[in-house]
Amino acid sequence: MDQDAFISAYFSTLIGKLSPFGYDKKLIEVIWHGTADMIKNSGEVTNNTLFWKAFTAVYGDKARTDERLFDDYYSNDFTKVSSACGYSPSAAKVISLCKSSELRVALATNPIFPAVATNARIAWAGLKPTDFELVTTYENSHSCKPNLAYYTEICDKLNVAPDECVMIGNDVGEDMVARNLGMRVFLLTDCIINKNNEDISAYPHGSFDELYEFLREINN
Repeated sequence: MDQDAFISAYFSTLIGKLSPFGYDKKLIEVIWHGTADMIKNSGEVTNNTLFWKAFTAVYGDKARTDERLFDDYYSNDFTKVSSACGYSPSAAKVISLCKSSELRVALATNPIFPAVATNARIAWAGLKPTDFELVTTYENSHSCKPNLAYYTEICDKLNVAPDECVMIGNDVGEDMVARNLGMRVFLLTDCIINKNNEDISAYPHGSFDELYEFLREINN
């Protein structure tokens, strides 16, 4: 996914949807503020609680009723953003391998979106929410990546120890940090994000094909 293209398409379509209801480009600033609050979440409340606190601080408590407008956007107009996300059939192939190997699968995507939006993104990848035992969203999460509490919460919900898990991700800074909890990791380099230009040789890494073989090996 081209992050810049995704963000541009996301905000332009969102503003286009909500402008008839009195929202302008100021909305973008408010969303970024709410996102920053979620990233800094200390764990006392869910991420969506912090997001809407930031939102209503600017637009007033009555604006909370406009949550239905956002849900309608994610259910309909959000699909226009899918063209910025790309598509690889290998993603579904990997999930199929995990399930056929009787591995438990959680979608550990940074929980800054509501479930309706995350479910849409799952569909763009050729998958279904029911393909996963757990999908992290802003409604059910109390922290965000790269906070280790995010990964701990997933383990607690699945009733597993970190050393029983493998975190697969493409973001060096946000995903590979799970290793600090004792998780095994695999860095997917087909669409790598490495903002700090870290040396990735310390992590098992490779393409989708290499990930497929990695999963086959650890399950033997």
